[in-house]
Amino acid sequence: MRVRFLVTVVAATVLVPLLAAPAAAQDAPRTPWGAPDLQGVWDFRTITPLQRPEELGDQEFLTEEEAANREQAAVNRDIELWEAAPRRTEAGGSVGAYNNFWMDRGTNVIETRRTSLIIDPPNGRMPPLSEDGQRRADERQARRAASPADSWLDRSSFDRCILGFNQGPPMTPGGYNQNMQLFQTEDHVVVLNEMVHDSRIIPIDGRARPGIDSWTGESRGHWEGDTLVVETIDFSDKHSWRGTTPDRHLIERFTRVDADTLVYEFTVTDPGTWTAPWTAQVPMRLNELPLFEYACHEGNYSLEGILSGARADERKAAQEASR
Repeated sequence: MRVRFLVTVVAATVLVPLLAAPAAAQDAPRTPWGAPDLQGVWDFRTITPLQRPEELGDQEFLTEEEAANREQAAVNRDIELWEAAPRRTEAGGSVGAYNNFWMDRGTNVIETRRTSLIIDPPNGRMPPLSEDGQRRADERQARRAASPADSWLDRSSFDRCILGFNQGPPMTPGGYNQNMQLFQTEDHVVVLNEMVHDSRIIPIDGRARPGIDSWTGESRGHWEGDTLVVETIDFSDKHSWRGTTPDRHLIERFTRVDADTLVYEFTVTDPGTWTAPWTAQVPMRLNELPLFEYACHEGNYSLEGILSGARADERKAAQEASR
């Protein structure tokens, strides 16, 4: 794993919130065939949370002072971690886990100063779980407590180095390797995530879907004005993003609002998990650096360690029970 570290100088600025459906800027670049040019490496790090903290209640936006204070605290955090890196091992409270020195969460709130990336519902939080969604969540929690590593199948797709925890789809900030590179032709777009170097090849020429389930679903795209809209269905039951069902329906929107900003918006609909759809918006910034190679667990050796550690715990428990 390699990550970028960027310490920023915090400045309080008067900013105009983006609309829920951003309009492309007139000066945004275009491809030789006339489509909006969405290509580049896009950085989606931010300290703005996906969901609005409950203590903020109905507060939709931070004040300039609140935003500056949060950003300065993030800068101070990174400086402290750089200085204390040799003796820090606190990530997750686990010896052997990545410590916080290796995290790359970013140091900035989004430019709108919105208190959450979720823009709908208006409270900035996911809707309540449906009855079935709550039942599955309870079952997952009980299963993790009872048998967290009976098999590799008990571990998440990112523990198993199949998919990353921030790449989705949909993409949501978190952890490290928070960059996406987008490529275009006249009839395809490619979304390449730095995390686990996963790429989605998305036709935009109107072709039919094959109806084959896949880990990241089957995507088809089209243009609505200057916004690229990608619709994804046919998710595999092997990968459950945030506890969702294979029947989830995802709409992603990519709009380049200026030379350096790509607004990424997504709407998730899954009645089997939530009582209503919800929408989030993530402004991405152009990154002049290339994507870094992602070597998950340096060959996924950690999965062997997780399973062998669980067997060791079981042997210890059996020995103590026999005394």
